[in-house]
Amino acid sequence: MTQVALAGGGTTGHIAPLIATAEALLEVEPTAGLVCVGTPRGLESRVVPAAGLDLELIAPTPWPRRLDRDLITLPPRLIAAVAQARRLLRRHRCQVVVGFGGYASLPVFLAARLLGLPLICHEANAVPGLANRVAARLGAGVAVTFANTGLPRQRVIGLPLRSAIAELDRSAARPEARRTFDLPPSGRVVLVSGGSQGAQRLNQAVSAARADLMAAGWSILHVTGANHIDQAGPAEGDSAGPCYRPLAYVDQMAQAYAAADLMVGRAGAATVVELACLGLPAVLVPLPHGNGEQAKNAAGLVGAGGAVLIEDAEFDADRLTGQLAELVAQPETLPAMARAGLALMPRDAAARLADWALEAAHRRK
Repeated sequence: MTQVALAGGGTTGHIAPLIATAEALLEVEPTAGLVCVGTPRGLESRVVPAAGLDLELIAPTPWPRRLDRDLITLPPRLIAAVAQARRLLRRHRCQVVVGFGGYASLPVFLAARLLGLPLICHEANAVPGLANRVAARLGAGVAVTFANTGLPRQRVIGLPLRSAIAELDRSAARPEARRTFDLPPSGRVVLVSGGSQGAQRLNQAVSAARADLMAAGWSILHVTGANHIDQAGPAEGDSAGPCYRPLAYVDQMAQAYAAADLMVGRAGAATVVELACLGLPAVLVPLPHGNGEQAKNAAGLVGAGGAVLIEDAEFDADRLTGQLAELVAQPETLPAMARAGLALMPRDAAARLADWALEAAHRRK
């Protein structure tokens, strides 16, 4: 029985590909032993067990961005986390480690190297994170979503997607999805989501524009993020015509994608890849903070014509209503955007990464 450790966490962007790869591993080798490694600070503490996977927790070791006490105490904290990870890998008799970035990954990567275990990292974003940059320099196998990531010896495989997304037929699933969210069976629906934490800029624009959007025939499925739902206001309209449906969070994004004709959202790697694979046209508003990875994530899809990009500082109610009006002014625009996305991204990244991990483990036996 092959023993595999999957390390990563913090945000959905790290956790979703981890779970997708775990599903693919069990599909190829149902008797494989899997242990997921995360920290108590991330979403993985809730989401990974909910997916039916075993989760072990180690101490988080975030890399400080300022010269302060956290930076001074980083070396002993990192050493302790690596020791934790080393004991965990030994206890589970792991034969290969697959990491996805986030606070949990770096200690597990270092522990794997100390134990001489095969190591594979997957980088979701076009701009790699610290843990995966270190792993690449440790000689790990490197899988990436985007060709412009630029890590040494990278293999471009796309992003591991859960089967609910990878196998989704949006047209076939649309009637049931619209009933699930109490949306009209016909007419245009725009899905607005700023990711698992929500996006204040998007939420404010939608709140200010929703009357105009509904008057123009749009129904709005608005995923606000749990911390912003109180600011969204109540649902409006019935499912006989244009309506507004605010939700704090959606566990089954496949249903939300199936219900929609267009998405307005940030440009996290998972969002960009899922939109492309499903042929869902989009207006993307990259997060302006961090290292600029969201704009780089979106570049391929925007360049291919599958999405429109609006800078965060330019995004408001007027820009939103104007952009949506422009996209539906010609009946061929949205179908052409859908086709452009479908030609861009593979849907089999999870299976390819699972095969790679199992091959590495078997070579070590």
